[in-house]
Amino acid sequence: MIAATREFGQSHTPTEIRLNREEKLLDLTFDDGQTFKISAELLRVESPSAEVQGHSPDQKKVVAGRRHVNIMEIIPVGNYAVALKFDDLHDSGIYTWDFFYNMGQNQEAIFANYLQELEAAGLSRDPS
Repeated sequence: MIAATREFGQSHTPTEIRLNREEKLLDLTFDDGQTFKISAELLRVESPSAEVQGHSPDQKKVVAGRRHVNIMEIIPVGNYAVALKFDDLHDSGIYTWDFFYNMGQNQEAIFANYLQELEAAGLSRDPS
C-alpha cells in the first residue's frame, strides 16, 4: 500500500502496510527487510494521540477494554505516517514510520508493560 520517501527525520520507511482484518493485525514490511505483525489492540492502547499519551509522560492514560478492537481504515498522512481509524471510533493518532518500526521491534516488552499497567489500575483488556 505504501511507497514512501524518507521525510521528517524518519529512519525507516515501509514498503508495504497491510491490514489483516480477520486477525486484527497490521502487517508491515520495511525497506531494510524487517517485517512486523502488530495487533490492532496494541496500536490502539499505545496510540500516539494526545488523548492517550497526554502532553507529558505523567499524563499517559491506561486504555482498558480494547481486546477486540479492530482497524477500520488506514489514512495516509503525507509521506511519513498514517492515521488509523479504529472501530471504537478512535482516530486521532498519527503513526509515523519510526513509531511502527519501534513498536514492531519492542512490541513484546510494550505489551507486557501495558498488561502490568492494567493490573496496577485494576482494569481489564475485556470490555466492561
